[in-house]
Amino acid sequence: MTAHALFAIPGDLATLTGGYGYDRRVLALLPACGVATLHMQLPGSFPFPGDDDVARTIRMMRATRDDAVLLVDGLAFGALPSPAIATLRQKIVALVHHPLGYEAGLSPVQSRALVASERAALTHAAHIVVTSAPTRTTLVDYFGVDPERIAVAEPGTDPAARARPADAGEPILLTVGSIVPRKAFDVLVRALAGIAHLPWRMRIVGSPERSPETATSLRAQIVASGLASRIELVGELDEQALGRAYGGADLFVLPSLYEGYGMALAEAMARGLPIVCTTGGAAAQTVPDGAGLKVPPGDAAALRDALASALADGRMRQRLADESWRAGQLLPRWRDTAARIAAVIEAVAGRKTLVKTQARPQARPQARTKS
Repeated sequence: MTAHALFAIPGDLATLTGGYGYDRRVLALLPACGVATLHMQLPGSFPFPGDDDVARTIRMMRATRDDAVLLVDGLAFGALPSPAIATLRQKIVALVHHPLGYEAGLSPVQSRALVASERAALTHAAHIVVTSAPTRTTLVDYFGVDPERIAVAEPGTDPAARARPADAGEPILLTVGSIVPRKAFDVLVRALAGIAHLPWRMRIVGSPERSPETATSLRAQIVASGLASRIELVGELDEQALGRAYGGADLFVLPSLYEGYGMALAEAMARGLPIVCTTGGAAAQTVPDGAGLKVPPGDAAALRDALASALADGRMRQRLADESWRAGQLLPRWRDTAARIAAVIEAVAGRKTLVKTQARPQARPQARTKS
């Protein structure tokens, strides 16, 4: 018998973020993995829904067939009141990209409230899917979740041609992510201001609409730093244009304070870009040590020094690029991601037994030879 699932996702599924990209790909591939899946669009007010949106969401979920598994994106699930979830008859699989209360820019009160809400909500899930092993550890250590109830389904990465930046001209630095506090582009600008004497140009690709106040502040900071002619706020790009941006870059930078996985890092590795990133959240594990220079999140001086080292040493960049390319070829594909989630759904539905799978192999550093 075929398992049935309703994938409940808040807001516009076409939104160009890593989380929505993950949801789109999984939603499209689950049927091919043996799970008949329908999309349930929830109100876009999550993770701060009003009472009406909570009531509407619960009504929608109650109206689904009793034998369907509810696969609920964590942006909504962690914000739903525990008593409301308890009224649902269907079995639930929660998809956690990263804990809601760990988003930067929240007030302490908001953060504590979201952590408490998500901790209570997760007790009602038959199983939980996370996008990285570090997020699994976080749920076990800080949310009290039984590790046996958590499966890791890392984001997939599409095969891509290796980046071929231009040999001449200023090195192109690239970062990708919505302009929100967690991405810490303000820290990046402070770091870049400290290496203004070096040749480089920076492209920041991502929507300014998710946190307009953060984008406004970032623009003012760039101007005040005297870097307006060297830092380009590109905005969102479609898939083809984004691929060209990766392909023409010399160095990928991700200054995030926290990442549940770091899909942009995986995209950079798929193209063999050398990387400078932080160790925030899962980013430290997503990028093997040999593929990037890693610094503590929020440390502008450390980020400045890492960028300066990478820009000044072409041989270092090439070593990082070679290891990044090799690691990128080991990344899971989207069919792997969907198959892992399908297995969880089928197990929760009682169709199959869930078999534990090992995490993807970590790339080993290549032997270095004198040149």
